[in-house]
Amino acid sequence: MADATPVLDHLLNVIAARGAAYLVLLDPDGPEPEENARIAGLAAKAGADALLVGGSLSLRGRCGETAAAIKRAVDLPVIVFPGDVGFVTGEADAILFLSLVSGRNAELLIGQHVKAAPALRRLGVEPIPTGYLLVEGGSTTSVEFMSGTRPLPRGKPDIAMAHALAAQYLGMRIVFFDCGSGADAPVPAELVESVARYVDIPVMVGGGIRRPSEARALVRAGARLIVTGDVIERGGGADLMKELADAVHLST
Repeated sequence: MADATPVLDHLLNVIAARGAAYLVLLDPDGPEPEENARIAGLAAKAGADALLVGGSLSLRGRCGETAAAIKRAVDLPVIVFPGDVGFVTGEADAILFLSLVSGRNAELLIGQHVKAAPALRRLGVEPIPTGYLLVEGGSTTSVEFMSGTRPLPRGKPDIAMAHALAAQYLGMRIVFFDCGSGADAPVPAELVESVARYVDIPVMVGGGIRRPSEARALVRAGARLIVTGDVIERGGGADLMKELADAVHLST
């Protein structure tokens, strides 16, 4: 099991076939698990390639329950997007094994990982080593507050490039640039383009993406995985998810 990476392989296959992959983030602290499962069904029909479950903070401890409900409803990979070790669950197919390389908080660089690793091995959940980089999004987001770290400056692509390359050299399989849920603006396409040309691993982008045109611009800049969540939670619905999926999939 240690060498099996079916979920990561699925994402890489989608990227190879369609140019980029579209992931929908569902908040286990938001809608009830069955409602999240219903939204997941709409996302699957709209063309999403995988589903993320998680966030910066869990008040209700329903990550596992939500993941299980989603897996009953759809045949898409369910990947945990963890704020801390409390999000670990055997109900998911995989977990983004996030290291917050943009910050200097040791607990989020390695501390939580040491606590989570034995549980992931025991549960047989696929870890996807991911360098996580927080970027200024125009407002203070939950992830910035909870992580106790400063985001990377939007207008300094050289800083982002150096952090992303360090993540690659540390063995990360993905670099995830995120402005955080509810950000005023997404990661700048210019920053994504600079990073994508500098590293050899896929660039994932999330936070503040509300329009298909923004998603398409990020993919054309070099992003290979696009994540939306907040815009869907606020009533974007099936039509918007379909437009976003079509914008992300360059072969559409």
